[in-house]
Amino acid sequence: MEKNELLDRIADGRMTRRDLHKALASVGLMAVAMPLVPRAARAEDQATYYTWSGYDVPEFMPGYVEKYGTTPNLPIFAEEEEAFTKLRAGYQVDVSHPCSGRIRRWRDAGILQPIDTSRLSNFGDMFPTLQSINGADEGGQWFVGVDWGNTSVVYRTDLVDIQEDSWTILWDERYAGKLSMGEDVTDTAIIAALVAGVADPYNMTDEDLAKIKDLLAKQKPLLRFYWSDNTTMEQALATGELVASSAWNSSVLTLRNQGLPVKFMSPKEGILTWCCGLVLMKDAPQVDKAHDLIDAMISPQAGQWLITQQGYGHSNSKSFDLVDDATLASLGLPRDPTTLLNSGVFSKENARLDDIVKMFEDVKAGI
Repeated sequence: MEKNELLDRIADGRMTRRDLHKALASVGLMAVAMPLVPRAARAEDQATYYTWSGYDVPEFMPGYVEKYGTTPNLPIFAEEEEAFTKLRAGYQVDVSHPCSGRIRRWRDAGILQPIDTSRLSNFGDMFPTLQSINGADEGGQWFVGVDWGNTSVVYRTDLVDIQEDSWTILWDERYAGKLSMGEDVTDTAIIAALVAGVADPYNMTDEDLAKIKDLLAKQKPLLRFYWSDNTTMEQALATGELVASSAWNSSVLTLRNQGLPVKFMSPKEGILTWCCGLVLMKDAPQVDKAHDLIDAMISPQAGQWLITQQGYGHSNSKSFDLVDDATLASLGLPRDPTTLLNSGVFSKENARLDDIVKMFEDVKAGI
């Protein structure tokens, strides 16, 4: 067998491991030098999807996996500002997953290109509110919403004494060393602003920023840690290392599935509602596969996985048809969330984001 023919057969996956060893020996090559990776599954041939931990699974992109036989490349970021900074500095990916409050910031930084919705077979089944959320479709479709839900307090009902649902539990000195707060300032600063009674958390004055800096500085010594990976936070709640934390819907579902007594709060100051989704990077090397990936992630099947396994709502209205009534009820999701989405107050672009990021870094550094 000629060496070039051998390499082609290996790349196409047409050889067993035993045949490979025999053939390699015949042409003087070592087995360790030739990875058994089909040509279609080579990493450099796939789209690269820069995302949150927990979304890097084949079940969330079934159509892509079916078409290409593998997942895209899946680098992970801990929070959006980290991703934005890295992408603006030239980190090359095809698709990323910010939340809707960052659309204009990412677009105006010149790192996005519009998504061609004519190439998305599932786009027409999206809830209209999520097609246009926070300027997603201004002058082009810059963002395609996928997942939506809430940020609130999750707490162990057997370990915490709650008299009133309030974010202030995360400042309660009775539980010093057993509290946690998300490291993503997009949520954390807004939570502190709600506690401080700021009139408009998305357009804060210098005085408002000083108030929330003071609150976060007072909170810091009470925290066990700031969480960037919700799995770490969930494990700490499961063991009792933590008794309360800021969290997303998925953490409540995860902990309840372990049989743990937890509750997801409806704070008197207000619950945070968010929508995150997909953007196409300006210099995406795999534009065709990027569109296939986006379409796969807004499919009803992807939505069914997201709802049942993560506890979030999905942007495709047909995904709710694939979930039974009892499951939706247990998650607090309506059969038809159109009214909820049309009346919800979603997180939006923050006019003082750069100042907020610096303020939070100062708090963490003890400045």
